[in-house]
Amino acid sequence: MAYLNKVFLIGNLTRDPELRVTPKGTAICQFGIAVNRQFKDESGATRDETTFVDIEAWGKQGELVSKYLTKGSLAMIEGRLKLDQWEDKTSGQKRSKLKVVLDNVQFLSTRPGGGGGGGGNAGDGIDQTASPERFSPPPRSGGAKPAAPAPENLDEDVPF
Repeated sequence: MAYLNKVFLIGNLTRDPELRVTPKGTAICQFGIAVNRQFKDESGATRDETTFVDIEAWGKQGELVSKYLTKGSLAMIEGRLKLDQWEDKTSGQKRSKLKVVLDNVQFLSTRPGGGGGGGGNAGDGIDQTASPERFSPPPRSGGAKPAAPAPENLDEDVPF
């Protein structure tokens, strides 16, 4: 039998990401996002529904989220559901919490300080230690000037 545990969410961060490091040196970043849904109720009025989701990002992804996203940043999260269960130390009751463990993230904010417009994908083979310019949209040109012709002695071994 086949199983699938995959979640895609687009929302705004509800708080600044909190980065911690395990004793073995692995980064773990925790943050939350708010996902909005608009719908019409029985009377035909448009209503909003907001769902708050806790996200956990490990390793390089956690470092990138911590570095480039802040409260209010818009991001697309791809991950898997995980159920944490524990016993409350004070009351002795069993507790549980459902969260998303991040696999990939796309930074969707375009406003300054909102995290840039690029993305970071865990398994894409791209060096994700690049400067912030890697994650920012290119500057927009003000006019309709044609681009300058490329020089003849271009290096053809450029890896992009």
